[in-house]
Amino acid sequence: MQEPFAEFAALLLICALTGALFVRLRQPVLIAYIVVGVLVGPAVFGLVTAHDKIDLLAQVGVAVLLFAVGLKLDLHHIRHIGPVALATGLGQLSFTIVIGFAIVMALGREWLEALYIAVALTFSSTIIIVKLLSDKRELDSLHGRIAVGFLIVQDLAVVIAMMAMSALRGTGGADGAETALLDVALSLAWRLALAAALMFVLMRWVLPRVVASMARSQELLLVFAIAWGVALAALGEWAGFSKEAGAFLAGFSLASTPYREAMNARLTGIRDFLLLFFFIDLGARLDFSTLGAEVGPALLLSLFVLIGNPLIVMAIMGYMGYRKRTGFMAGLTVAQISEFSIVFMAMGITLGHVGTPALGLTTLVGVITITLSTYMILYSQPLYERLAPWLGSFERLRPFRELAAEQQPAEQRPAEVIVFGLGRYGSRLLRQLRAAGVEAIGVDFDPEAVKTLQALQLPVHFGDGEDPDFLETLPLTQLHWVVTTFPQWDSNRALLHALKSARFEGQVVAAVRDAAHGRELGHAGVRHILNPFEDAADHAAGQLAQAIHNKENAA
Repeated sequence: MQEPFAEFAALLLICALTGALFVRLRQPVLIAYIVVGVLVGPAVFGLVTAHDKIDLLAQVGVAVLLFAVGLKLDLHHIRHIGPVALATGLGQLSFTIVIGFAIVMALGREWLEALYIAVALTFSSTIIIVKLLSDKRELDSLHGRIAVGFLIVQDLAVVIAMMAMSALRGTGGADGAETALLDVALSLAWRLALAAALMFVLMRWVLPRVVASMARSQELLLVFAIAWGVALAALGEWAGFSKEAGAFLAGFSLASTPYREAMNARLTGIRDFLLLFFFIDLGARLDFSTLGAEVGPALLLSLFVLIGNPLIVMAIMGYMGYRKRTGFMAGLTVAQISEFSIVFMAMGITLGHVGTPALGLTTLVGVITITLSTYMILYSQPLYERLAPWLGSFERLRPFRELAAEQQPAEQRPAEVIVFGLGRYGSRLLRQLRAAGVEAIGVDFDPEAVKTLQALQLPVHFGDGEDPDFLETLPLTQLHWVVTTFPQWDSNRALLHALKSARFEGQVVAAVRDAAHGRELGHAGVRHILNPFEDAADHAAGQLAQAIHNKENAA
């Protein structure tokens, strides 16, 4: 047992050092993990022998990844994706599949392999794009919101594609698949209907009560989320879909609960850690004897993704009435393929539909496009300034939709204050602020308190204010004030650190129970200190003194 443990220790250390180098180069660390897999695999140093253990962790990582994607797809959000996100997402998917399929067929591949590769080329990395836009503080911009919208369309498409391809299991390869398409379609239809009915029952009557019970403990909520995702992944495979589809449905079934942000934030670190093993396993399995022949096709397909995908997005958005800059910025987010593309191809190998060379080709395209598109997004503004004179054909004479959006007043004012900790004092403070016309929202990790305040139609979020990943889900860029009523100094210190990590630039107000707590917060840079006991005593003394003086004057 010591040898596998030592292997894991060495593997994690190598990943940490290689990842640090790639972060300095401003590259996604997933590329570093693939490089590590290549280096420690049989193709180079052959340091890893515990392949079964790494493969198991990799499968769990993929399940957690798909669970997290499903967790983001709130039904209310889906209804408001908007015509531009839907049209752009479907248009880009159709364009890439059709043209990509033609290119791969021209390269001499069989039709089923060409279809797999073409579909894999359509998916962009939601994780990488959201991270880059968040780092650039563009997530709330017009092109950022549109990009997130059609990335959600892509996420839905990848799950449907996985279900469709997994339904081809056991059809005897490409020739058998050609004769079994009708049976596959019918089988997929009734299984989807059954899965939809089951999800409706669970989401309507079972899961809300179960999750509310689990949410009483943050640790238990995390364990339940992973258990639910992995369990439905196993059930999905047993039912003839795939582990990936089952995990996605598990996340989707919890997406409409008020606890999804808290679960998603808690899962982020575990998801990234487990995916490390997926990409290491992928790199270790690459057959370099076949990759040499894939370099030319990989370069051709990479150019298609880097240039063709942004162009089709710009064309669709320009036709729908957006400016060329908005279309260009949104188009850059699809100039790459994602980790889902590699997961999708790996599933194809498991099902016996494609061979290792197809996975190698897709991985090379992924490495090339993710690397280059990262720099394209990081330096999008200088790139746009250079290309703007040639982009006029992607903009109407009057970009009516964007002009209408600029002239239309906002439906509601953005939040101005967020109150962390909704006990008796915090909840009263939130209600009084809103009664005074201040757009305030609240956060608490007590599910009963959140449920009670939401029943009063108050904008309250369930989550841990000490978790930096959860804070990224809040509109901190709009806020001018943050109020904390946390009673412990350690909790406030963690909140201040999380706010700093999220680049919050507003003012922090803290309610304390004693002078020592106030001094600690003052040393930490909090300028506005409230002491509810002293303030209440001062207010009571003032009212009492006024009553005494009034009585004496009346006498």
